[in-house]
Amino acid sequence: MKQAAVIMAGGSGTRLWPLSRRMRPKQLLHIVEGRSLIYKAFERLHATFSPQDIFVIALAEHLPAIAEELPALPAENLIGEPTGRDTANAIALAAAILHERDSETVMGVFTADHLIRPTDQFVEIVRSGFAAAAENADALVTFGIKPTEPHTGLGYVERGDPIAPGIWAVNSFKEKPDLDTARQYVASGRYYWNSGMFVWRTSTILAQLKEHLPGSHGAALKLAQVWHTDSGPGLANELYPTLERISIDFAVMEKAPKVLVVEMALDWLDVGNWTALPGVLGTDASGNTGALKRAAALSSKGNIFVTEDDHLIATIGVDDLVIVHSPDATLVCHKDQVQRIKDLVAELDQDYGGAYS
Repeated sequence: MKQAAVIMAGGSGTRLWPLSRRMRPKQLLHIVEGRSLIYKAFERLHATFSPQDIFVIALAEHLPAIAEELPALPAENLIGEPTGRDTANAIALAAAILHERDSETVMGVFTADHLIRPTDQFVEIVRSGFAAAAENADALVTFGIKPTEPHTGLGYVERGDPIAPGIWAVNSFKEKPDLDTARQYVASGRYYWNSGMFVWRTSTILAQLKEHLPGSHGAALKLAQVWHTDSGPGLANELYPTLERISIDFAVMEKAPKVLVVEMALDWLDVGNWTALPGVLGTDASGNTGALKRAAALSSKGNIFVTEDDHLIATIGVDDLVIVHSPDATLVCHKDQVQRIKDLVAELDQDYGGAYS
């Protein structure tokens, strides 16, 4: 039975402005060990899959940059969407293309914007997920991250009856909770963070899409038939804007009759904003974190400094700031204000016509 891995790389990463831009989303930023997040995602999967069986789906305008990041990936394994229509449509298109290639494919779906370690443990868990999908032909399999804190910015998966070691039936999916509810989830031991990673037979996910999202299912099948022909891009431009923008969780996972969850008890870091960097890069004795080559922090504590070039960032007597330098823009904000960066970018778009987005 054929196995394939698909990396979803459609996120924009507005909260990582000014390094993250429309043509250079966060998964392409070199902020982790001198490598991009999408490279790290490819590297993890390459431990199990050959490059010929790893695919990336992203906005078509990002594919040239992704190809530069992943030179080992065959060009035909890059799937470009003309516009973003959320994860349900990205998965539908990738599943249809893989199914057209081999109808017996078991397909894994993985994110491009997380740091997951250790890799050897990740590999073993992924293999368990593929085995579960192969043995349970009618099941959709998701990976649940064992929570380390009551996180309010993530969805949760509630596990039910055990199926096999480390694998359970799913009782329910829960949206992002308030803090008290999140604490109850973690204390119960029955809930996982929703990782956004999955494994299933292409035939199974396509059948569920046909039932719950028929418009996207039909469009994906049409596109898969002509994807590698001259008419593929034109048809994609015609069909994609008509599709409902919806996540795979809302469209399918919360409605499917049989869903399994595989426990991932490892280090899973969502680099969703600049304050995530201390968990990725660590801190110095003063609690400062730097993704940069040069910095000088005098009487300064708890700051986050970011630049990709040789630009020196120097501070005196400031605490808990985020300072991010790029060639044409510099961000300075308090750490407790990083969630407002998205609002700032929207304001900049309005004031400067997209010159800084």
